Amino acid sequence: MRKSAALVLLLLFALAWPSCAKKPAAPQAGSATAEDMMSLLPRDAAGMIVVDVHRIMETEAVQKAIQQDENYQKYQEFVQETGIDPKKDVFFFVAAMRAGAGQEKAQEGVALINLKYNRDLLLEKMKKEGTEIQESEYNGFTVYQGIQREDEKPFSGAFLDDSNIVAGNDTLVRNVIDVYQKKADNILKNAEMAGLIKGMNKSAMVYGAFLVPPGAMQEAAAQNPMLSTFQSITAVLLSFDYQNKSLLAEIKAQSVDAEKNKQIADALNGFKALGAAAASKEPELGELLNRIEIISTPAHVKISASVPEALLETLSQKLKPQKEQPENPED
Repeated sequence: MRKSAALVLLLLFALAWPSCAKKPAAPQAGSATAEDMMSLLPRDAAGMIVVDVHRIMETEAVQKAIQQDENYQKYQEFVQETGIDPKKDVFFFVAAMRAGAGQEKAQEGVALINLKYNRDLLLEKMKKEGTEIQESEYNGFTVYQGIQREDEKPFSGAFLDDSNIVAGNDTLVRNVIDVYQKKADNILKNAEMAGLIKGMNKSAMVYGAFLVPPGAMQEAAAQNPMLSTFQSITAVLLSFDYQNKSLLAEIKAQSVDAEKNKQIADALNGFKALGAAAASKEPELGELLNRIEIISTPAHVKISASVPEALLETLSQKLKPQKEQPENPED
């Protein structure tokens, strides 16, 4: 009995050991999740977007586009010079935005890239490009700051570790370093953003959430009275995915005013009808508009669409500038 009890205790300890083991300090390329990456975004962000680069690069449509692209040679040169093959080495691109300080109210942004890379090769390429860069130290990290015109805000970047690079507004880059070192709270501690994140479609290849600053829509409506109906919108959720050779898109504009939501949906459906009428000579454009569905609920206005890859390719070809045909030589 004692031996059996000892074996049971040993088995339980073995099963519990992985959960007690020390976890990686940061998201590791190849095993990181989108939630891991979001945990590095600063608390005061008012918007964020996640791009599952690895899943996108694995789709047949993207693989085909890369092979057919006129700049494929440049793509190969990039892989050779940096040691990074976007098709297999880049996993996530996650960005956050916040309203800038001062009267300009400009948007400030920062991006995190989760990938496998060689730091020395990247620095060598930056120097080869002739970019003038200053270096400074921040909490043990080297921050690389690009030299720009006096009227532009500093653009910075830093290597967090062997799997993550941060780049963007200088202040926000330093904020991300603080979060990385657990000296500051992340975006999940922001009650408003945390609520939006819960409602995001995290199974999509691209998804995001954005708070609409108080008064932003009122200012827009003051400049364009047609936007007055949209003043009740407080946040926007979006997602884009690719399934069964079709692009799936969804945008949700959140508002607690059910009547306003119905008015917004009616207005958007009116614009859609006008576009369909104008597209009578372009059947593909008409088909695209017919695939867009706009509905309202007491909580939001939703715009969704499922667009076949073949239709997107046809529209893409029509939008490309036509090359001039050489004149036939005279006999």
